[in-house]
Amino acid sequence: MEVIPIAFDSLGARSMCTLVRTADVTVIIDPGVALGPKRYGLPPHPKEVDRMKELWEDIKKGIEESDVAVVTHYHYDHHSPEETDLLKGKRILLKHPKEKINRSQMGRAAYFIEKLDNYDFADGKEYEFGNTLLKFSQPVFHGANSRLGYVIELYIDDGDSFAFSSDVEGPIHGEQVEFLIETKAETVFIDGPMTYMLGYRFSARSLENSIENLITLMERTDVKDLVLDHHLTRDINFREKINEVRERGEEIGVRVMTAAEFSGKENLLLEALRKELYQNY
Repeated sequence: MEVIPIAFDSLGARSMCTLVRTADVTVIIDPGVALGPKRYGLPPHPKEVDRMKELWEDIKKGIEESDVAVVTHYHYDHHSPEETDLLKGKRILLKHPKEKINRSQMGRAAYFIEKLDNYDFADGKEYEFGNTLLKFSQPVFHGANSRLGYVIELYIDDGDSFAFSSDVEGPIHGEQVEFLIETKAETVFIDGPMTYMLGYRFSARSLENSIENLITLMERTDVKDLVLDHHLTRDINFREKINEVRERGEEIGVRVMTAAEFSGKENLLLEALRKELYQNY
């Protein structure tokens, strides 16, 4: 199995787009990318816009070589409703558009799905492609509660194993980490705590729960590579916020890193640096 982060916040724009390649099937997960509309009271800097365009070109290449496309929920950094022609001929596995969903995402899902063919609603289901298993969780909260809707998590196994949390913003709750613990994947990509909104839309208690759940995941599973990214890496000081997780990982032999670091690249936290971008460029 080969796991390739295509677009992530640590690579320059809002996304969790990941390509998973096995001997049987190539899967692209959440092929979308977006920019935060406002940060520090500022719109996206031109350097962010240019980087988003570069990442979208990489995503399109990933879609082209994929057999299966997965959409875990209907936020625009996880799917692109305007370029659905790219998905023609693909097997498309989707979060259910009417069950466990908020009103905003329900409208976006309807608009997206009317343009598709050959799709299935994947919540809680399993799919086999040769010797490769794709297993989906039941819907879990997008974050602390149902306000932002729900997401589905994904496990892929071909002898090697990979798990993808989607937007759990932590994981804050036991239900969000339960599937990841049960599947015991060796490589796990998680949307880490939303610390850049700590004290505003993300509570100290949610951060405590997230750290506790991440440590429990490392201690109770076979994870070797734990990637924490997306909401977490919108915080320029993300490392110190999850220091307990990183230290525990070092103690038990788990590499805790960003998607960029997993790829052997330097972090490119453009949104977190937006104020500096406007000052310097």
